[in-house]
Amino acid sequence: MTPVEIERLVVVSPNWLGDAVMALPAITDLRRGFPRARLTVAARKGIASLFTMSPVVDEVVTLERRGRLFSRRSRAADVAVLRACRANAAVLLPNSFASAWLVRRAGIRQRWGYRGDARKWLLSRAVPRPRVRVHQAEYYRRLVNALGIESGPLEAGIVVPRLAIEQARAALRASGWDESRPFVVMAPGAAYGGAKRWPAEQFAEVATRLVRDDAMQCVLIGSSGDTAISRWVRAAVPENLRADTIDLAGATTLETLAAVLSLARACLSNDSGAMHLAAAVGVPLAAIFGPTRERETAPLPRHGRRVEVLVDHVWCRPCMLRECPLDHRCMKRISPERVLAAVTDLAKRPEPRAVLP
Repeated sequence: MTPVEIERLVVVSPNWLGDAVMALPAITDLRRGFPRARLTVAARKGIASLFTMSPVVDEVVTLERRGRLFSRRSRAADVAVLRACRANAAVLLPNSFASAWLVRRAGIRQRWGYRGDARKWLLSRAVPRPRVRVHQAEYYRRLVNALGIESGPLEAGIVVPRLAIEQARAALRASGWDESRPFVVMAPGAAYGGAKRWPAEQFAEVATRLVRDDAMQCVLIGSSGDTAISRWVRAAVPENLRADTIDLAGATTLETLAAVLSLARACLSNDSGAMHLAAAVGVPLAAIFGPTRERETAPLPRHGRRVEVLVDHVWCRPCMLRECPLDHRCMKRISPERVLAAVTDLAKRPEPRAVLP
């Protein structure tokens, strides 16, 4: 089946926000390769709205899947959702058996994905995985490239809706934002584990100095799972400066979070989904990496936008462990002074963001 014959194409998204953002260049390549097809992305509820902000996606449908075979009710619901797309072909970005099984059950004849997880027999075209480690975005692009589609720029751009911008402004004002002052967004959480988190007390020190010395405000962000650490960081800021440290962790939708980032002068984040979202929005970004491989998951800067990756090359990294069995030196040796210098340099040159008309 040639690209011209594809009328409806479904892309099954990765499960996690960061991976979903890194899949955007591959999805853009698919748009270019199938210009007349209706391009639908099927994604988990928690990340589905990311793809509504992509200008190359025609439709987004929500799945209940969690990367494995789960309850009978959820399986039936997801099969029904995929079948209703009436797609000629599906591109499976996750490597899981479950994603291939669902697409086959949905009756989609052309099923393209990487081999692995004992699912070769479920795919109509099983592509060998790359033999060398590559950036995760490049990993997705190589799958698309193997289908005969040329790769475009390695950039993950989204467009933030105006309504989300208005909602973000309202949420910030209600929490104490002084619109005459610039603010820096800080994401102190990370879902992978404690080893990926720069120490909370050092986030608090950077926030304190930005408020006290640079007349900025700080906005803490994250998912509902990050509320404990964001509250700790805010509580560690001196009381007389605490009003200028706003905590929105767990209080935003994904679209509103993207809008908050679009209003910021700069962002400071661990290696997390929020980090990748910030890069896709285009806010100047300082990203702290400890146990993970920055060559494989570094944020993808938009054209002309700045990203600074902060790493201390100790002998034991990248270990990829969730919790450090030693003294967390890969993170602790990244000093607040170094991070503050990076953030203030990024914040000096604000850049325009893209919003929907």
